Amino acid sequence: MAKTLVYLYGLIFAATGAGLVSNLVCAQTAPEWATLPDGRAASTRLAQTDAGMKALLSGTADETTDQPSVKFGGFLDALPAYTYSGPAHWSRAVARLQLTAQGAIADQVRWKLGGRVDVDPVYYGSDFYLDPVKKNQRLDFFYRENYLDFSAGDWDFRVGAQQIIWGEVIGLFFADVVSARDEREFLLPSFDIIRIPQGAARAEYSKGDSHLELIWIPIPAFDKIGKPGADFYPIPLPSPTSAQTAALFQTPVRPARQLRNSNYGVRANTLAAGWDLAAFYYRSFSTSPTFYRLPTGVGDQPFSFEPRYDRIWQAGATLSKDFNEFVLRAETVYAHGQGYSVTDPGTPQGVAIRSTLDYILSVEFALPGDTRLNVQGFQRVFFGGGVSDFAVKTDGFGASLFISTKLTSTLEPQLLWVQNFKDGGGLIRPRLNWAAAKNTTLGFGVDVFTGPSDGFFGRYNNRDRLYAELRYDF
Repeated sequence: MAKTLVYLYGLIFAATGAGLVSNLVCAQTAPEWATLPDGRAASTRLAQTDAGMKALLSGTADETTDQPSVKFGGFLDALPAYTYSGPAHWSRAVARLQLTAQGAIADQVRWKLGGRVDVDPVYYGSDFYLDPVKKNQRLDFFYRENYLDFSAGDWDFRVGAQQIIWGEVIGLFFADVVSARDEREFLLPSFDIIRIPQGAARAEYSKGDSHLELIWIPIPAFDKIGKPGADFYPIPLPSPTSAQTAALFQTPVRPARQLRNSNYGVRANTLAAGWDLAAFYYRSFSTSPTFYRLPTGVGDQPFSFEPRYDRIWQAGATLSKDFNEFVLRAETVYAHGQGYSVTDPGTPQGVAIRSTLDYILSVEFALPGDTRLNVQGFQRVFFGGGVSDFAVKTDGFGASLFISTKLTSTLEPQLLWVQNFKDGGGLIRPRLNWAAAKNTTLGFGVDVFTGPSDGFFGRYNNRDRLYAELRYDF
């Protein structure tokens, strides 16, 4: 496997080196990446997207600027990771290539195409993981955003696979209720890698500083959770996992592709005295599955667990305001109909249905010396019964801290700490980024999970890892 790793990363480094030479010769403008601390770009409304393309189509763009009719982009990313908690093992060596293209096919009609391929030699040669895990994570092809944009009067429309981001806060998913996620590496990759586009029809009406957004998702996408025995499978399992234990967990059952199983939602927002205020309602299947306990009739294995997607609805609100010295953000979401796995053998199918209220308050400061500080407090409250027998604890108050600074023009240390102060545990992520060249970042970091083995973070407390990441954007 070592030869395969060397060969694979040799290709990555060669491609990156070629890109660096091209940058030096062409001196093109670098695209923005990781504009927010979690590596995601700030969400934009349809009316704001492709503004340069709209200007070009309408004849209002600067005619002296040479604008290509088709714009290409993407990134190369390589990430080896070594899990040092016992038993120690190589857990990742993934190389990613994403390609995108966007342009216009007619006046006021724009398009975007994108795809990504991931390959990981660890899951070709490792004896640590079960075969289903290796087959699931060794090679992946992903569709990314692939859509058409067009307008009619005050309405803007987008049809196709797209990211629909309703959340405002940094680094955590609260009001970001529409996105499906690739959670085979938990929440560790950047959000542009975690998020899975939804195939949707989206309409937005704009009038002044107010907007109304309608979405319909006929065939929803769901979270990728991996196979039993994977490092970040949702249910805490021994590491390594035996085939007998993995056999207790069935393949997720997705809802039938019927019109009644569509997801749909509405969101309205406005600006008032500098406050960006929004409210939404979303009817959907939960993107993450609930594990239902089923009888097997087999003596030594009386039960198995079947992941299903509950039909739920969510209503929430967000706000943000720039106070110059700091930026304030807040989100709250009420969810109804979600099931949670419990350990009580007397609970039918091992699942309790609970309503929840989540809220988070976020304050971000831009400090001297290119220093950024983000502090957040959050809480989940359950309604309708106790939670002491939940298989994974997620209730209670928590907080997160993100800080980064520039030691030099190219060296940026950063620290992310997320902690649930009840039973959920915590995550500590120190990292050092080196801006090696234009559009190229080399990072070194550690991911440390703490807390009890039935906590949201603590269930992975033997998955602590060291990693490096090289990313080149073009």
